[in-house]
Amino acid sequence: MENKVLVETSARHVHVTEEHLAILFGEGYQLTKKKDLSQPGQFACEERVAVIGPKNQFPAVSILGPVRKATQVELSASDARTIGVKAPVRESGDIAGSGGCKIVGPKGEIEIEEGVIIAKRHIHMTPADAAAFGVEDKQVVSVKIDSDERSLIFGDVVVRVNDNFALAMHIDTDESNAVLAPAGVMGEVIK
Repeated sequence: MENKVLVETSARHVHVTEEHLAILFGEGYQLTKKKDLSQPGQFACEERVAVIGPKNQFPAVSILGPVRKATQVELSASDARTIGVKAPVRESGDIAGSGGCKIVGPKGEIEIEEGVIIAKRHIHMTPADAAAFGVEDKQVVSVKIDSDERSLIFGDVVVRVNDNFALAMHIDTDESNAVLAPAGVMGEVIK
């Protein structure tokens, strides 16, 4: 096997709880699917919210569905600096002690004390994918991405293995811009 994986760019976005969705958009509100994402069951929504930090704000940040157990805002390092939030690099869901911000929707607003992170670059794999690549859940690998002008090797890429995943690597917009990653770019997993 060539150990190649599709590399996708994950722009800034918000995940919300059912409770926070009701505050932001009104009681009983349901998210409106805009398009499916590469990971099964995950989707981009029509709904957008303002994400506000001490220095600045992003007025129209996409919500990703479905609703989650904890509200989480995923930004790039540049985004976090722009709005003045100290956001640690973390795996999705690991929000304890992370940054906070205000989130404003059309019907209300919330202040989260933690939940703002810079998503750790990662590869989603099924157990069969992991076996084929010769890696395990939570293993840290490097991924080489070739581009015309800015090829590079990303280190510290965590492998996440689950039956419900589809094979894809996720990087944020800062990382994507660093390699001038075009849509459909492939990366080579290096152990």
